[in-house]
Amino acid sequence: MFVFRDETALGKVVSVDTGTVVVQVHAPDRLQRLQVNRLVVLQARPGQPLIGVVRKITRQMDGEGVDEETLPGLTLSESNFVRIALVGTLFHRDRGQRHVFRRSLEAVPQIDALCFALEGPDLTAFMQVVSQIGAGDTEALSLGSYTLDAGAAALLNGNRFFQRHAVVVGSTGSGKSWTTARLLEQVADLPNANALVFDIHGEYRTLTGSGFRHLRVAGPADLDEGTASPDVLYLPYWLLNYDALRTLLVERSDQNAPNQSMLIGRLVREAKEKFLQEADRKDLLAGFTVDSPIPFDLDWVLSRLGEHNEAMEVNPHTKKERQAEFNNKLGRLIARLEAKTQDRRHGFLFGGRPATGELGYLDTLVERLLAGRRGQSDEKGGVKIIDFSEVPSDILPLIIAMVAGLAFSVQQWTPSDRRHPIALFCDEAHNYISDLAQDDSEARVAVRTFERLAKEGRKYGVGLVIISQRPAEVSRTVISQCNNVIAMRLTNAEDQSRVRSLLPDTLAGFADLLPVLDVGEAVVVGDASLLPARVRIAEPRSKPDSLTVEFWTRWSADNNPGGLSNACEAWRRQSFVTTAVQPVAALEAEIA
Repeated sequence: MFVFRDETALGKVVSVDTGTVVVQVHAPDRLQRLQVNRLVVLQARPGQPLIGVVRKITRQMDGEGVDEETLPGLTLSESNFVRIALVGTLFHRDRGQRHVFRRSLEAVPQIDALCFALEGPDLTAFMQVVSQIGAGDTEALSLGSYTLDAGAAALLNGNRFFQRHAVVVGSTGSGKSWTTARLLEQVADLPNANALVFDIHGEYRTLTGSGFRHLRVAGPADLDEGTASPDVLYLPYWLLNYDALRTLLVERSDQNAPNQSMLIGRLVREAKEKFLQEADRKDLLAGFTVDSPIPFDLDWVLSRLGEHNEAMEVNPHTKKERQAEFNNKLGRLIARLEAKTQDRRHGFLFGGRPATGELGYLDTLVERLLAGRRGQSDEKGGVKIIDFSEVPSDILPLIIAMVAGLAFSVQQWTPSDRRHPIALFCDEAHNYISDLAQDDSEARVAVRTFERLAKEGRKYGVGLVIISQRPAEVSRTVISQCNNVIAMRLTNAEDQSRVRSLLPDTLAGFADLLPVLDVGEAVVVGDASLLPARVRIAEPRSKPDSLTVEFWTRWSADNNPGGLSNACEAWRRQSFVTTAVQPVAALEAEIA
């Protein structure tokens, strides 16, 4: 593929390490053709040249600093050294194919091996070889183009990208949501796509097309509607596992918290058993547990808690009446449970339609959330975007973890030959997969769910895409399992350090690019990318609703944008309203 003449070589190899070589360049004009992070070719085995990335360029002057008067006529000689990280091998022929690039090093250069710059037509040809991986195949996932060569498409291996988890990171305004939209549009175009997007700010409601289905967790305003909208989700409390339910209802600071937790677990199990008996599903009684997704009557649990809180018993020794074990110890628990069930913001949990209390609701919910595009009744909407913007922030981690855990459990209990893989896009992941979550808190329960997904999801066909502007705040366990990195501009030193820890030692230099990347540019490294590279992300068809507000431009406009009355009404309703409200001026006129 490459035809280089010896006289065009940059220099010769003078040092070889496991994945790093040092090349000495004698001609200054050739050194000027090199830049850090550019590609080079090194001689190795016949027909198997090695590809490397320039990491460091050094000029050293022999005799520099010597007094000219002491040694007159001394001529300083210069030595130019280039440190190169080896990234793979280009096979001229491999298993019947021509020009195949692999991320492997079956050999290293020998001392005095020649090194050549990869530029011009050679660079274009090589980029085309790299881009051909998956091209025209269902594996191809296109990000955009390489910064090194705008004419060469930057493709990822779609299988490896989702199998081995991925992380998309970048500071605010770096193009992170743009990149996510680009990924989602390509997933949505597949004939049997299956993905969930946890959208906590409603950014992706603008993504359109038959491949998308927009769902919204029910808000307070939805509780008053006469009919249930098919796009509104109710996530009943009985889908919470015991840990999540205990954390939601029991206050950790209460001195009786251990007893309350034990009693909650016992009563929930009894309530589920009671439901199964009344539903004539005795076949489920033998194997169910407190974590089984079986509806139960929360009012019955509340009533039993009240009985325990007032219960008296007879002392077997004195035969006198005394307070029972839980007497006067459950008051705060009962008050907390009543407050939760009466809070309209929690209506999607406790105030759902009658159908949400039936055993078959689980089947309905799972089909809406987890069925692939061909599994939907209308064969549309393989990518389900769930808007969590109306979910209270204090329980948001629990609710998102509930949906993620639901996906994992269904995949786990599906026979391996019938599993349809699903990808979970976790937008703003630092809000609910936090490395700062306190033990036994709602946030910690959520983190444990995602840590299990990160470690075991691949076996069951569950892929994670972690999206965050603060990777340093995302769980170390979760982010360490992400073998694909799309890193956009990061200016915070802690965030840069976290991304650097995800890169192999030979590629750690790519992290130095993070603070200087342009908007829409990314460093892409991982199992899905044949070549670690700087990539310019292509524009998605539909832009997410996350564009940075242009302060100065808006302030310079001679108009009144309005909308304040609607904002006040939405705040009062705890729900985004779509109908305009009466202007304040009109109300004041009526009052007058």
